[in-house]
Amino acid sequence: MIPLLKKILRTGVITEPAVEVDIGPRQEIERLNDELLRILGRALTIREVDAGSCNGCELEIHALNNAYYNLEGRGIKFVASPRHADMLLVTGPVTKNMENALRIAYDCTPDPKLVVAVGDCGCGCGEVGQLFGENYATCGPVDNVVAVDVRVPGCPPTPLALMQGILAAVRRA
Repeated sequence: MIPLLKKILRTGVITEPAVEVDIGPRQEIERLNDELLRILGRALTIREVDAGSCNGCELEIHALNNAYYNLEGRGIKFVASPRHADMLLVTGPVTKNMENALRIAYDCTPDPKLVVAVGDCGCGCGEVGQLFGENYATCGPVDNVVAVDVRVPGCPPTPLALMQGILAAVRRA
């Protein structure tokens, strides 16, 4: 134990230099949030549906609620029921087991409803998206099952890209 402590004291603290914070993305987040509230004039409620993804997109969607992006503080809320939602945020290729559940969620969402397909798998683009075509286990991209208003490509898309996709869908409404 003593030799290990001596080595720690000799070596000291080894860290990388601090990274400078880029203020650009923060200003873009503020602008997107302000524009969403200006267009809507009220809160936007989103129901996230995982139709068969690898959960990479879900991690980025969860990041939207952290202190940096703070969508909840801007009036954009994620809800547990499609009956309370204005928008469906659908991730992953639609598996055969989730096809009916996605249709039910779509039908339960009140009009005017918005649908955003998230990730290369849900959009059917890129190498990963084309990998999950129609086969014995999947129905393919989201637009094979329900009408899609906006696609947000990426594997996984960044939280900023997700916010831009949400804004694009709201603009179309």
